[in-house]
Amino acid sequence: HVQLVESGGGSVPAGGSLRLSCAVNGPSFKDYCMGWFRQAPGKGREGVAAVNRMGITTYADSVKGRFTISQDRAKDTLYLQMDGLKPEDTAIYYCAADRVCPKRQPHDPSEYNIWGRGTQVTVS
Repeated sequence: HVQLVESGGGSVPAGGSLRLSCAVNGPSFKDYCMGWFRQAPGKGREGVAAVNRMGITTYADSVKGRFTISQDRAKDTLYLQMDGLKPEDTAIYYCAADRVCPKRQPHDPSEYNIWGRGTQVTVS
């Protein structure tokens, strides 16, 4: 059974950068669709970036050109590089995985059934 553990969150000024990591514990995630999601206070969970088993990446319009999703299969780790951060990027960020892959809607949280506990990102 796959377990996900996020790290790398923190507080940064607007325009700053952070790199989030998601350690995948358990069976290799090479057969999974993986994604990053976020949830701001009082809002629903939204997809930020996703990658399928072929390595094809997709991004929400709000983060295109600023965020980059990547994976290191040797280290079983998924990353989210976040540059040009804005106050509206403030949220708890979650890593998610699912064996049904590829997905028609890779940014839909209901498509994923394995979740990490999240890491807080605050941009001021």
